[in-house]
Amino acid sequence: MSGPERRFPRSVFGRGSEPDARFSLANERTFLAWIRTALALLAGGVALEALDLPVEPHWRLAASLLLIALGVLAPAQAWWGWARAERALRERRPLPAPAFSGPLAAGVALAGVLVLVGLLTR
Repeated sequence: MSGPERRFPRSVFGRGSEPDARFSLANERTFLAWIRTALALLAGGVALEALDLPVEPHWRLAASLLLIALGVLAPAQAWWGWARAERALRERRPLPAPAFSGPLAAGVALAGVLVLVGLLTR
């Protein structure tokens, strides 16, 4: 057996026709960017709690947990977004809008506000 039936996931590669490799590779780079973002969010959340920063502990913990939660969700977005975009490429449809960008931006902004409040209330 060779071809799309052996590629994982079949729900992506079993549809449509093979797109231009440049577009698939760009989609893969976007996937990897989401993974790097997840690592940065996790590292930021851990560092916020691990370092002795002059931030009120409850606000620091809240910001840390929020960053870690976003870091746990980002790989799911990476996979889901990659699959949606790859299917669209294979089926010659318009690319879908990213689903997690808004909540990610709001969550990072909220974490920043939590740290700021924690700095000001210490």
